[in-house]
Amino acid sequence: MRTIKILGSGCKKCLETAELAQAVADEKAVTVTIEKVTDMAQIMAYGVMSTPAVVVDEKVVHKGSKPTKEQLTSWI
Repeated sequence: MRTIKILGSGCKKCLETAELAQAVADEKAVTVTIEKVTDMAQIMAYGVMSTPAVVVDEKVVHKGSKPTKEQLTSWI
């Protein structure tokens, strides 16, 4: 099982990123846990200055924009 964290303030792009990540996981039949992290101290602990950001299994794989479906597919 993979853990995916969506880092962000809870804005529309952050919510869409979380929904897209879950949709891709469902499509690929991969079990994932998706966490939304909105605490700025936790976000900054990952070295992220612009959101949304995606963390897969504790590794920052994307930051600063909503990722594409293809990008999420490659990470999941």
